[in-house]
Amino acid sequence: MHRYETIILEKKNNIGYLVLNRPEVLNAISGKLIEEVTDALARVNTDEEIRVLIITGAGKGFQAGADIRELSTLKPMDILRWNNGLVRITAAIEKLRQPVIAAINGVAMGGGLELALSCQIRVAVEGAKLGLPEVKLGIIPGAGGTQRLSLIVGKARAHEMLLTGDPIDAEEAYRIGLVSRVVPRGQAVAAAEEIAGRIMANAPIAVELCKDAVEIGMDLPMEHGLQYAQKNCITCFSTEDMKEGTTAFVEKRKANFKGK
Repeated sequence: MHRYETIILEKKNNIGYLVLNRPEVLNAISGKLIEEVTDALARVNTDEEIRVLIITGAGKGFQAGADIRELSTLKPMDILRWNNGLVRITAAIEKLRQPVIAAINGVAMGGGLELALSCQIRVAVEGAKLGLPEVKLGIIPGAGGTQRLSLIVGKARAHEMLLTGDPIDAEEAYRIGLVSRVVPRGQAVAAAEEIAGRIMANAPIAVELCKDAVEIGMDLPMEHGLQYAQKNCITCFSTEDMKEGTTAFVEKRKANFKGK
C-alpha cells in the first residue's frame, strides 16, 4: 500500500494494519504522523477489502503521547492546529466503516491512550502502562481523553487517572474495563487478529451498521438512539446477507456472507 515516513499501512486477509512507526521515540505523535495517519484512515475507509483495522506500535511501545520537543517549539495557534489534527484522527476512527482494534504492545500514554480510547476494542500486553499524565506537565488531555475515558471506565475512575496523572498497568486496565484482554508480551497483534477473525465471520454490512449505531447513539438521547439503531436494523433486512444468515440458521449450516 502507500508508503509513509512515520507509519506503515498494510493489509492481509481482509485485515488492515496501521503501525505507528517512530520506535526511536516510542512512536510519539508529531505533526507529520498526524498528517499521515489522517491520510491512511481515509484510504482504509474506502478500501472494500479491509473489514477490520488493527492499530499498533513499532518497537517496544504503542505510543508515548505527544512529541514534547516538537510541541515546545510551537506557538499557541500552531498547537491548536496540531491538536485539532489529533482530534480529527480520533473522530475519524470512530466514524470509520470498519471496526478498529488497538493492539497495545507497550506503553500508551497521553495522546497515545487517547488514540486507543477512540478504537472500538483494546487489547494490551502484560505490564503495559496506560495513562493520561498531562496534569504533570501543566496541561490537560486535549483529544478526547476527558470525555472518552469517563464513558468507558466511569467518572470516578476517570477522575482518579486524570487528576493524579498516574499510569495504571494492563491488569488494572482490564479490571476497570479499559481493555478487554491482557495477553503475554509479543501477542497483542495476534490477539487482535483472533478477535478480528471472529468479527469477520459475521455479515459485513451488519457489522458496519452495528458499529455505526453504537458510535452515533452515544451522542443521542436514548429514545433518538433507539430510533437510529432501528433504522440501521431495518436496512439490514434489505440485504442478501440477511436472507443468507436466516436461511443458514434454519438449515443449521455456516452462513456464506458476501457483503451484499
